[in-house]
Amino acid sequence: MKYFSNTTAIILFISILALSCVSPNNNEQDQNKTIKKDPLPSWNDVASKNNIIAYVNEVTNPENKTFIPIKDRIATFDNDGNLWAEQPAYFQLFFAIDRVKEMAADHPEWKVEQPFKAVLENDMEELKKHGEHGLVQLVMATHAGKTIEEFDTDVKDWIATAKHPTKNVGYDKLVYQPMLELLQYLRVNNFKTYIVSGGGVDFMRAFVSPIYGIPSEQILGSRIKTKFEYNNGNPKIVHLPELDYNNDKEGKPLNIQKIIGKKPVFSSGNSDGDLQMMQYAASNEYKSFMLYVHHTDSIREWAYDRESHIGRLDKGLDQALNDGWTVIDMEKDWKVIYPFELN
Repeated sequence: MKYFSNTTAIILFISILALSCVSPNNNEQDQNKTIKKDPLPSWNDVASKNNIIAYVNEVTNPENKTFIPIKDRIATFDNDGNLWAEQPAYFQLFFAIDRVKEMAADHPEWKVEQPFKAVLENDMEELKKHGEHGLVQLVMATHAGKTIEEFDTDVKDWIATAKHPTKNVGYDKLVYQPMLELLQYLRVNNFKTYIVSGGGVDFMRAFVSPIYGIPSEQILGSRIKTKFEYNNGNPKIVHLPELDYNNDKEGKPLNIQKIIGKKPVFSSGNSDGDLQMMQYAASNEYKSFMLYVHHTDSIREWAYDRESHIGRLDKGLDQALNDGWTVIDMEKDWKVIYPFELN
């Protein structure tokens, strides 16, 4: 048997190694590494998805004139109807309703006083007649007098057991899977995501941070007044029965400026209550992206817009269509609505 010399063996080894470096298999592996996984897998291949991806790719590329520095990549999201469902009523209203029923024994006057009477009689039609003022009354009655810690516990206990009246699942299960993917996609690309909602800030902070991946200090919402008590060396903050700030409509950009201190470059909402926030984002000197969720799916979710008492989308839809903002058609654009549909 003839053996190679040591020199020949080394040359042969080097030659084989060189050939392997340019082999088709290795080329395929390198190409596969460059193929990005679909960042929005619960979306169909539609304009809304493609617009989002194109925007993110453009403004995060330092070679583009429209490049946005990381420090200025601020994204704001409404919550009710935009990140989770809001029908047939806001989730915080259901919480307040359950609290009224729990507290009713100590308040016999509620049997004849509206809107409490409507709650105790399960008369949602009557309750709707009292509108936002009625909601504020219920919130004041059920939230006031509680320390921040006590209220946080009440909300956590409620969310752990309460069921949505028509979907029959926990309220925390009715978040939108496609929007969870969008939040994550933006964060991967160094956007800082905020919730800017008309809902109560302490209600949301009690449980949504792990759901959305958004820390409590990046959650902006409506708030009732509070007071500080030293409490003999055990300081506490207590809710008072008075509205402090309504984080809706023009209140949103005002609160964004006050707390965040920068205009968003990406803003998402679903109603006219979000319009001023979207307009504020559209005025950014950087290229901005405005995204509306249009509730068009009457089978998997709810279909509503211009005439709805909750989440009305009228003027906002007109401006979105006129100005070329991106509008999600929930029925056509999303493969699934809720995370539990993936199971």
